Amino acid sequence: MKEPEITTRDRILNALQRLLVDEGSSGVTLEKVAAAAGVSKGGLLYHFKSKSDLYDGLARRHRAVEEANIAKARESGVVEMFLEVSWVESEESAAGLWALLTALRGKGELSEQARADVLFIFNGWRDLIHEQVADPVTAEIVRLVGDGLFLSALAGAPLPDREVVEQILRRLRNEAAET
Repeated sequence: MKEPEITTRDRILNALQRLLVDEGSSGVTLEKVAAAAGVSKGGLLYHFKSKSDLYDGLARRHRAVEEANIAKARESGVVEMFLEVSWVESEESAAGLWALLTALRGKGELSEQARADVLFIFNGWRDLIHEQVADPVTAEIVRLVGDGLFLSALAGAPLPDREVVEQILRRLRNEAAET
């Protein structure tokens, strides 16, 4: 089966994420992103008009991924899916999310829509967890464990062994009594 062809827009966003891994947000310029994506600066500007627009695109892409994950969690079980996606495995994806969270705290790098897209990652899961887990205290424990795994992975902090996470998942799944 043939791999789907990556769009120029996604190549640019992938390049942005790679630069965030290598240099952090202060090292991101339109010229560097264009060069890393293998497009001209004009080609980049066709898709993204500014550095802020690049961040907006990255936020939109992360939101789309989380919307799909949340939809899947509605069908397969929120506790297991939330803890699974909270375990960020890709350093590149983690760097992109970290930069968006950092920009969320700053002034001016993210538009209001991008801020809403980043906050959706947290609020969308919170709402679904509280919808699907009968006990509100257990729902908050699930949310806080997942957010803790997620933020630890983003920050490069030590994570528990995968086996320990599986044990946490089993315990929370038993406690959650999802609706």
